[in-house]
Amino acid sequence: MPVHKHVLDPGHMTCDDLHRVATEPVHIQINSNATQNIERSYETVQNAANGIQAVYGVNTGFGLLAKEKIEPADLRELQRNLVLSHAAGVGEDLPDDIVRLILILKVNSLARGYSGVSQNLIDTLIRFINGGVLPCVPAQGSVGASGDLAPLAHIAAALIGVGRVRIDGQEMDAAAGLAHLSLEPFELGPKEGLALLNGTQVSTALALSHGFDILDLLEIALLTGALSVDAIMGSDAPFDPRLHLVRGQEGQIHVATALRTLLQGSEIRSSHRACDRVQDPYSIRCQPQVMGAALDFIHFSFQRLIIEANAVSDNPIVFADDGAILSGGNFHAEPVAIAADAIAIAAAEIGALAERRIALLVDPTLSGLPAFLVPHGGLNSGFMIAQVTAAALASENKHLAQPASVDSLPTSANQEDHVSMATFAARRLGPLGDNLRRILTIEWLAAAQGIDFHKPHKTSAPLQDMMTVLRAQVPFYDKDRFFADDIGHAERLVRSGALKDIFHANIAEWPYP
Repeated sequence: MPVHKHVLDPGHMTCDDLHRVATEPVHIQINSNATQNIERSYETVQNAANGIQAVYGVNTGFGLLAKEKIEPADLRELQRNLVLSHAAGVGEDLPDDIVRLILILKVNSLARGYSGVSQNLIDTLIRFINGGVLPCVPAQGSVGASGDLAPLAHIAAALIGVGRVRIDGQEMDAAAGLAHLSLEPFELGPKEGLALLNGTQVSTALALSHGFDILDLLEIALLTGALSVDAIMGSDAPFDPRLHLVRGQEGQIHVATALRTLLQGSEIRSSHRACDRVQDPYSIRCQPQVMGAALDFIHFSFQRLIIEANAVSDNPIVFADDGAILSGGNFHAEPVAIAADAIAIAAAEIGALAERRIALLVDPTLSGLPAFLVPHGGLNSGFMIAQVTAAALASENKHLAQPASVDSLPTSANQEDHVSMATFAARRLGPLGDNLRRILTIEWLAAAQGIDFHKPHKTSAPLQDMMTVLRAQVPFYDKDRFFADDIGHAERLVRSGALKDIFHANIAEWPYP
């Protein structure tokens, strides 16, 4: 994949910018207009460090130890000790693409010129990004209160030559990573270690990266949901625009429009317009209401996350205009935690609805299709256990969707007496999204099987494209075979972006990233 260059205007990254840097290799450079603010903020901190007044994070201890004044000769050791002591993360390392996004978000924040760090520190972070030297960051250990302290400390440790890094997937000592970039271990100045550790960049990067995946899966769920409508010979009347306009929910209106578009021109639909079925089950006819609500809350969450990605979230914050260095709580990640919880709930509901459609498809009394979607039922079990797998995944997602933001455990000797749990709230979106992808994969297989039973009638052109993509890899399930292979082949197609391409080729007006 080609590396694209991104000129970062600190504090002004758009959703498109964030999506690009989260999903593609990038080389970063800072807009030259940012330099003056960075330098003025840095000078303000240097003046405070050389003064006699105690300024938190500059010449004092941290947390409960904030009352301890540190001598000028010890200020650099103070910052180094902070990084080393706080690098206490555990568990598996975060994926490299997440770490790269964390670094970019940290640069975006520091370069706004309110953190008091040197241009040299920001340039060093950029060297790590552009050189592909990515610190090994354990996933566990942050409660999202005074920023993502432990994981960000592992990033800061790599800058000073401590810990481990990866280059093109190969792990090595951080010192070797510095040598690869022709850099010496960075000597942290006053407040620089604290500025690296304080901040919500880890939880925000996790929420953005996994959130983008879940938004893609919502679009795929509209495709598989539409295919299921045709597979059970359902009605498109519940997607009539008048129904949704009188309610006025924006997401609902967009979902109904998309479903109408995807089903338009279906021969299967035309073949049963005179049937005596009055209503379809909720998993079919209430898709606009459920999926629209999910879409609205994901959209709301992204608005919060975009703000946070551009935020100054360390502490204290430096205002060079009047020399004020103010200690507050911008590092508290509650906005990220609640946004991630909303995405989790939305994703769980998308999966729950899809699983109900799978259950409908395999039930001959409701779908009108052969039992478990296979000829010669009894001899063949067909999709019986595939539906059970979807049910297991949907149930697991209900547990993963339990809000993390309502939990809090005091830390740092009760100085940090309320915490957000944002990092876990965001991190759990990864396995939740994986489960959702597999539920939708099974629905695609099941709905396609149902469509094939209606031959020679065809579904709509967009949905027929879905059939063509799937059947090139997975044939009609005419008798029992090793089912896991079918799921694996179909899931790889979902991951390839083939369904996302079909969606956007047919849904022209879709006001979401």
